[in-house]
Amino acid sequence: MIIGFSVLFIIIDLYIYQTIKVTIQGLSSPWRKGLIIGFWTLTAISIVSVLLINTMSADFFSRDVKRMLVAGIVMLYFSKVFGVLTLLIDDIYKAGQWVINQFVAQNNIENPSGNEITRSEFLSKTSLIAVAVPLTTFGIGIASGAHNYRLRRKTIHLSNLPSSFDGVRIGQLSDIHSGSFFSRTGVKKGIDLLLGEKPDMVFFTGDLVNDVAGEVAEYKDLFSKVKAPLGVFSTLGNHDYGDYKSWNNINAKKKNLADLIQIHKELGWDILLNENRTLKINGDEMAIIGIENWGAGRFSKYGDLEKAYLGTEDKPVKLLLSHDPSHWDAQVRTQYKDIDVMFAGHTHGFQFGVEIGNFKWSPSQYIYKQWADLYQENNQYLYVNRGFGFLGYPGRIGIMPEITIIELKQA
Repeated sequence: MIIGFSVLFIIIDLYIYQTIKVTIQGLSSPWRKGLIIGFWTLTAISIVSVLLINTMSADFFSRDVKRMLVAGIVMLYFSKVFGVLTLLIDDIYKAGQWVINQFVAQNNIENPSGNEITRSEFLSKTSLIAVAVPLTTFGIGIASGAHNYRLRRKTIHLSNLPSSFDGVRIGQLSDIHSGSFFSRTGVKKGIDLLLGEKPDMVFFTGDLVNDVAGEVAEYKDLFSKVKAPLGVFSTLGNHDYGDYKSWNNINAKKKNLADLIQIHKELGWDILLNENRTLKINGDEMAIIGIENWGAGRFSKYGDLEKAYLGTEDKPVKLLLSHDPSHWDAQVRTQYKDIDVMFAGHTHGFQFGVEIGNFKWSPSQYIYKQWADLYQENNQYLYVNRGFGFLGYPGRIGIMPEITIIELKQA
């Protein structure tokens, strides 16, 4: 596998190198040599990085360093593929011309132009542009997309909403992934945006970290500012359990989860681990239910909705915090039809896509039926938050990080 990737990188770069040679031929010799050395040095660094990631011990690189290296290599070679595709147009043309010339030669008809078929300078420059455009887009997604928070407001009308809760405003955060952050200032901007809305309560729907509880240490003072009159309620996502990290032993993994749960409490967040809370205003009640991660398919199923639901049967309105939106169709809508609204995250909207007006598209939609925004089936609602942070690729393109404000109104 590693040898295969290395060979693929070299083939792609041999292709791109032909373009580099044509484009820089007018430069002075020192510049040409410097650019060529730089080009192949980058290739060598990419290959060595892949080899190190896959051959060194698990602790040689932290998981986040690995993610950054992999993201950088993927961005670089994904962009180069566009250049290769452009060059293929010229090569296919050359091959066609060669075949035609062979046929013409066999009939003793000379090529009137007398020109050799060479790589077009126009296509060479076009191929570099084809590489530069996606690479630049990725760069912009890191520089400006990572913390370009969007405030999204929705109103949900419920016929069974008690009058005391009419107009209650819920702020939602999801998928913080604190281990991926590189800008404390950017994170503070997002928290300030939420606090400026003064929500009545706040829900956090999982993935506070990538793998390790300690990732959040640098940001605890910022997240501890998230307060609301009716409380801040939180739950766990698939990344919070440390399932994607190699641990020395099972006890170390268990301790990491216990430490993370303790951090939620130290932040002042009421973490719901397959349990519920009842809010009361002027004698009216509302149930807040929170379960541990439960995802359809390959994702972990630590959640126990039956346990979490117990005791809420007579509550007029039930709101559920569940990290993975696939849980809604798989269990909530089929077995718990009196859960009014489910709040989820998890998908990040793939951190890539297009949103213009009511039109939205992302590769995420080919994996998740509900992947971003508000969904309704009969009298039940699901809101999927696009995520506060990021994972893998350290930025966002088209699908911006989100802070949600949902207002509940009587129908």
